[in-house]
Order: sequence, then structure tokens, then C-alpha cells
Amino acid sequence: MRTVLAFTFIFVGIFLSYLQLVNGRKFIQLSDNNRIRIVPQLGSRGNILDRKGSVIIGNRLSYNVLVIPRQIYNSDNTIRKLSEILEVPFEKLQSTFRQRQVSSFLPVVLVENIDKKKAIIIEEARPSLPGVIIDPVPTRFYPYQKLACHLAGYLGEIDHWRLTKLKDYGYNKKDIVGYSGIEERYDYYLRQEEGGLQVEVDHLGNITRILGLRSPKNGKDIQLTVDLEIQKIIEESLGEREGAVVIMDSYSGEILGMASSPGFNPEIFINKSASKESIFKNPHAPLFNRCISGAYPLGSVFKVVVAAAALESKKISPSTTYQCSGSLMIGRRSYSCWSAHGDENLKNALIHSCNVFFYRLGLLLGPDRMYEWALKFGLGKPTQIDLPSENSGHLPNSFWERLNKFKTWFDGDTANFAIGQGDLLVSPIQTAVFMASIANGGNLVRPYLIKSIGSKDVVNYQRRLSHVPIRDTTLELIRAGLRGVVGDEEGTANILSGVGVSVSGKTGTAQTTSGRQPHAWFVGFFPAEKPKFTICVFLEHAGPSVYACQIAKRIIEAMKEKGLL
Repeated sequence: MRTVLAFTFIFVGIFLSYLQLVNGRKFIQLSDNNRIRIVPQLGSRGNILDRKGSVIIGNRLSYNVLVIPRQIYNSDNTIRKLSEILEVPFEKLQSTFRQRQVSSFLPVVLVENIDKKKAIIIEEARPSLPGVIIDPVPTRFYPYQKLACHLAGYLGEIDHWRLTKLKDYGYNKKDIVGYSGIEERYDYYLRQEEGGLQVEVDHLGNITRILGLRSPKNGKDIQLTVDLEIQKIIEESLGEREGAVVIMDSYSGEILGMASSPGFNPEIFINKSASKESIFKNPHAPLFNRCISGAYPLGSVFKVVVAAAALESKKISPSTTYQCSGSLMIGRRSYSCWSAHGDENLKNALIHSCNVFFYRLGLLLGPDRMYEWALKFGLGKPTQIDLPSENSGHLPNSFWERLNKFKTWFDGDTANFAIGQGDLLVSPIQTAVFMASIANGGNLVRPYLIKSIGSKDVVNYQRRLSHVPIRDTTLELIRAGLRGVVGDEEGTANILSGVGVSVSGKTGTAQTTSGRQPHAWFVGFFPAEKPKFTICVFLEHAGPSVYACQIAKRIIEAMKEKGLL
């Protein structure tokens, strides 16, 4: 018996030694965790401002209703009183309470984003609502709702892919992060740093003392190059039409306004109870940024590239003339023009957008030389704009067709390429950069949106990507043709001649293979003599280019009226 007792005491002694010496630190930590609580305090996400400091996307206080289960004597009575104040069904609140309750000590977020009036009523009723807390939380505020939605992006709870990618940068589960636009691209700067109170609680969960405080830090404000007034004009002019508009400083690459339509209200993504199904299942793809992610046939706007290639390679001179009878036989097929223009030189061919002239030019140059000059003008590759998900587009060439499609390249393919059809695909932002190089003397600029982050101006952008090796005489002739597109009575964009400022540009009606209406383009610059602004208007499946010209006219007239030129 004594032996058994001795072994028992030895065993107990060893076990107690193991608990104290080996696992002592672990149990001390567990004890501290039981008596120490962290009460989180959130900072505000950085504001997104326009070039003049006006708030495009900001923050405001949202009020959440929290309930501490341990401090509620009768949960049904408390929830019923809250149901009456909040005008939310009792059953819904009760279900939320049960689903979200993890521990009797941890607060349960019962209702989010209530209005200030109801928050005050609950605060006044606190004596009869023990365990109920009103928690003011900074939340995203969209004063203009849809305005600049594709530029700014939206917020949502971090997904698995982003968490895996960003975990080493301090991101955690349940974090709210940016999706698309500036919110995503500059999330690291915009996101706030969480602070909180470290408090000691007794065995009932009551706070006995405050152990420490770490103040939350707000995210950094980001100032854009965008002019809020220009952005409003663009979006009002586009309305609900599917398409995109870019207005850019021709010399610096600053984006002054950029919109894709249709848009969406980012506020729906911060409202957990709101249904997002109507956005995700919308066949018109409102989340899709057509300015940078879309890839479309360019149509007759591409004739500017072909004109530059022909002049620079000295295949033609300014006086070279071709006869347009309304069509041209290439092989066994007739390739049409939209009119019979008669004798056309290069300048008039640009003004009238004569297909036959450029069919002949394309056949003279060949596909590889057109491909080479399209690359020089920045087509077929990213512009490096500071937004995620940019599409590089596609430039066809005979070698690519043979290698990837096992397809022979015919003269008809060359003719189609020369007028911006076939497999050529570009984005509106690429097209704006290309046209800006015609306006500014041959410099390919890098389009950019960020003016400053916090208190520091962003100066590390390489504003000029490259210089297009093009002679001044070539640029002068092309610019004269583009001026005639608007100024000449027979120009395809003559509708823009009365806007009160001189405009140059090129129209495009790009045929599609879907059997739907063609895409409408107008890409140009103004004032023509000193072209500060480059504009690209693209309308998806809208029909003839005149519809794009009408949008451009509304925008330029409104900018002039508001003194923005």
C-alpha cells in the first residue's frame, strides 16, 4: 500500500513539474489570454481626391450595433427592443445573433451601418439595454455614387488568392481590400492601420483596468490627375451607352478624365446585406473597364499609322494619287469603299477616310511594315498606366497567322489590316496614347493617374516611354489631314467644326464579326494649333462613327462652357 502511495506521489510530482517547468509559459499565456482582451479601433481608409483636392471617394462614420452575450440577462427581450428601434424583424436579429456568437465574452455585430438617428435612440435607451454597444466605424463614402467607379474600383473582403499573395505584407483574414482601379493598385497606401485598447477583465468579462492603447492610423490620401469637372462632363455625355472615353494631356500623359460605361455604384459592395447578383450577372458587364481592359478593332483610325508608314518608308509622296471608284478588286474579291471619291492624295484620303486609297497603300507596304509601325506607335503592347488588368491588345502579322492559326496570309488580309480590320485589336487608352504622339511631335507618353500619395508628389514616373522616329514633314502632313477631317465640309467629323475650338482627329467605323452594329470611334486632339488635350471616344456596337463624334462634341462644348480649356 505504501509502495502504491509512494508511486502515486512520485507520479503527481513529476506531472506537476512537467506542467510548471515544461508547459508553464504556455499556461501563463493562456491565463493572460483569458483575462486580457483587445478592443479594436479602426482608422479611416485614405481619401481619393481629384487634381484640385476635391474628394471623389471619402469616408464617413457608420454606426454598428454590438451585443456582448455575457452582459445580456435575457437575450430575447434585448433583441425584441432592438427590433422595434431598428425596424428589423425579431427573427432576423435573433438568427444573426445566434450565427455570429463565438464566445460569451466577444461582442457580436448584430446590425451594421445604421443611421445616426437610430444610433442616438439606442444610446439614450442604454440603461434598459445592458450589453448593447453602439460602435462608430469609419466606412467608405461615395458622394457621387457611380462617378469614376472604374478609376477608383471598389472594396470587399479579402479572398483566398489575395490573402495568399499578400499575407507577408500584413494582410489577414476578414480584411477589407481594394478590387480593381486605384483601390486595388494602391491598396497598401490607402489601407488604415488598426489600433485598439488592451484591457484586463475579471472572470465575468467585466473590464477592470486599461493596460495599454495603440492609436489607429489612417491610410494615406491619394490625389489623382483627374479633373472632377471633366470627369462629370464625360460621364454625363456618355450616359448609359456602352463605351469608353479618355481625355489625356497630350504632352505629359496625365489622365484628366476617363470613364467606362455602363458603370456601377461601389457603395453596394460595402453593404453586406445588398445583393450583388444584378451586377455580376449583368450581360452589359458594368464592372468591366473598357478603357484599359477592352480590346476592339480600330477601324479607319488605323489609317493614320498606315499613312505615317508609307511616308516614312518613302513608298509614296504627299502628291501621290490613287483613283477611287468605290471598290477595288483584290484577287477574286471586290473590296468596297463607302463612296466613290475619284482621285485622292494622302491628305484628302484621310479627310474622306477613303478605303480604296489605303487598300493600295497597305498592299504597297505589306503587312510586316504596317505591323512594325503600329508597334512604334504603341499599339499591341501595354501603355503601363497605373491601373490593374490592362489589356495589351493584338497586332496581327503574317508570321503569327501562319504559326498560330496555320493560316495563309493573303492580300485581302493585308487590305483589311490597312483599314484597321481583321485581327487587329486595341484598347481606347492605347489609341489615346497613339494619337497623342501625333499631337505632341512624336513622343509616346506614359498615361498616369497618380499626382501624389500622402504629402509626397509622385515623381518616379517615366513620363516619356519612347520617341517615334518620324519626320516633322510627315507629322505636318498627317496633322493637316486630321484637321481637315473636322474642318473640311466633306470631312467625316465635320460635325465638330462648330464647337468653338479647333479640333483635329480621325473617325473610325469598325466592323465586327458578330453580325451586330459596328463600333464607333473618334480619336483626336484640341486645340489643333496647340493640342493640350487628346480625346478618345469609343462606342461599342453603336453604328457609324458620327455617334462617337456627337459624344465628343458634347464633351468639348461643355468643357469650353465651363472654362476648362
